[in-house]
Amino acid sequence: MPYQFTDQGLAMQEEVNQFLADHIYPNEREYYEQLAEVGRFGYPPIMDKLKAAAKERGLWNFFLPHLSPDAPGTKLSNLDYAPISEQLGKIGFASEALNCAAPDTGNMEIMNLYGSERVKQEWLSPLLDGEIRSAFSMTEPDVASSDATNIGLRIERDGNEYVLNGKKWFSSGALAERCRVFIVMGKTDPNASRHRQQSMIVVPKDTPGVTFGRDPHVFGYVDRGGHPEIVYENVRVPADFLLGDEGSGFAISQARLGPGRIHHCMRSIGVAERALELMILRALDRETFGSLVAQKGLIQDWIAESRI
Repeated sequence: MPYQFTDQGLAMQEEVNQFLADHIYPNEREYYEQLAEVGRFGYPPIMDKLKAAAKERGLWNFFLPHLSPDAPGTKLSNLDYAPISEQLGKIGFASEALNCAAPDTGNMEIMNLYGSERVKQEWLSPLLDGEIRSAFSMTEPDVASSDATNIGLRIERDGNEYVLNGKKWFSSGALAERCRVFIVMGKTDPNASRHRQQSMIVVPKDTPGVTFGRDPHVFGYVDRGGHPEIVYENVRVPADFLLGDEGSGFAISQARLGPGRIHHCMRSIGVAERALELMILRALDRETFGSLVAQKGLIQDWIAESRI
């Protein structure tokens, strides 16, 4: 049976497209000019104006169907959210303007579902309001972390605190000035069954013992906020910063990463669609040897291959 978007989802698609046309595309040049001034770890001031415009129109936190009715945001299913992610993906900063940017989306979801009242008040609330950013600290340099049971960072209980020791990397966005908190996945009980060894815990970025190492490139590119190596050395956080119960980290990670990969795939499609649009516009604008580039058979073949 073919899937169908809800009436609310279709209406939101139209509203988001209009918002992109009215606010995002016209400010694209200014955003990148400001980003060049503040540096890739900084915060372009125009984002505050864009966020205010998005909030005013109710285009905010689309990805959180689990939140209470009085929480800020519009609740959409993953199905209805998918085409919106595609549109937002066409401009790199659009998702942040609507507070739908990774990794905050997944982090907010699991803080909401598994966080203590203290976590919700101190970290979820400012994330929901778009005041701060977060990072997800799971991948490690010494193991194949695509299998999350491999991770080795230790999370050990000591009275009313947990102590973290280990190393992570590719914690996307962690170097950004507005990134204030991490969700860290590690092992609380290496002797438990394979999928019950892991736990997740909230770690404020400024906690003593948190330091940064290398900042790897991805396919030669450097991204805003970086993908740094993070060293956790005797890092102490309150016990009620644990998400869920000890040993529930692997299950939580699967619940978090599944929807997140849908969002990422759709944003990637949006990037590809925009690249194709720009290629076609260029071919229709440039003329060589008496005809448009778009009329050249080879160029038509390239465009067809790109669409495929």
